[in-house]
Amino acid sequence: MKILVLNCGSSSIKYKLFNMKSKEVLAQGGIEKIGLKGSFLKFSMPNGDKVTLEGEILEHQSGIEYILGVLTSKKYGCISSLSEIDAVGHRVVHGGEKFNKSVLITDDVLAKVVECIDLAPLHNPPNLAGINAVKELMGKDKPQVAVFDTAFHQTMPEEAYMYGIPYSLYEKYSIRRYGFHGTSHRYVSKRVCEYLGVDPQTQKIVSAHIGNGGSLAAVKYGESIDTSMGMTPVEGLLMGTRAGDVDAGVLSYVMEKEKVGPQTMSTIVNKFSGLLGISGVSSDMREIRGAVDSGNKRAELAFDMFAYRIKKYIGAYAAAMNGIDILVFTGGIGENSSETREAVCKGLEFMGITLDNEMNYKIHGDEAILSIPDSKVKVVVIPTDEEFMIASDTESIVKG
Repeated sequence: MKILVLNCGSSSIKYKLFNMKSKEVLAQGGIEKIGLKGSFLKFSMPNGDKVTLEGEILEHQSGIEYILGVLTSKKYGCISSLSEIDAVGHRVVHGGEKFNKSVLITDDVLAKVVECIDLAPLHNPPNLAGINAVKELMGKDKPQVAVFDTAFHQTMPEEAYMYGIPYSLYEKYSIRRYGFHGTSHRYVSKRVCEYLGVDPQTQKIVSAHIGNGGSLAAVKYGESIDTSMGMTPVEGLLMGTRAGDVDAGVLSYVMEKEKVGPQTMSTIVNKFSGLLGISGVSSDMREIRGAVDSGNKRAELAFDMFAYRIKKYIGAYAAAMNGIDILVFTGGIGENSSETREAVCKGLEFMGITLDNEMNYKIHGDEAILSIPDSKVKVVVIPTDEEFMIASDTESIVKG
């Protein structure tokens, strides 16, 4: 089967085309700045060359039409016609309590995704736009599958996902912890067990997806029992531009003092906080580390806060699961920043985490064991592959 995977953001579309028999990526790329001046499609050729095509791309349907045209073009294409694409898998950010696994997209499923828009007003509408565009361009009979960021965490128990606010607000507005990065946490927690040759049903895993956005998940015997992001992706770790955990009273205090409304407050905690807000330098860990090496004290504080939050959650999840067998790092920072991994693991020797620092500083983006041989807890790097997980779910659902 050939599966096209689409990840539609508010102004972007990322895509990958897989040959599922050989597990080969036939094509990959993305469109940026949809609806803005200077929009473009950038993709990789089989020989590794990068190609950028500029053009006015006003909305998601024309963007997907552009992608499909490139995939079938004589100059850049890898398939002769759209009929070679057997199915399309979509990343859908929020499935609320309605979806606990990936599903074949039907009119009923679409209606339920629409009902979840209030929970993810910036993400679900472009996800829906991508689904509707494929239906329009490839026909209603082309199988499409929705893979939800939130689905993996639907196994959390009530005591983990409920907030300590009046229960009536949960009943009225579905206010609760949902968690995100579920497809990534599901992939790496499964893959790390394959890599180590152990049974997922026997392992207590802390999965650390650390990038510009970041979250940790406690995965006990193959199921997520807790995760650091909440009803929205703001809660939890300090992130590139997101505040993470913050006293709710601080928000009302700042709103009162600064005379700003909820929308402005949301922008502050989503776009101007985190590493950027503390350091004043950047939201990019590479630039933060450069500033730290140059003696920038605020950048050093931002880095220390970043690592400390991750360490705290590891300890919390060790308590929640009555121990840890595996700590797995993934995401852009988790896979590549040796300094972050070292700072996170330092001081956790008491719970059986002992890093091999020489190995730690050799590994950037490859699968590897970073702990010393007799470390009670295995510390492992597993590069995430959410697109392959989406393609794999799509294949199994369509075949099934």
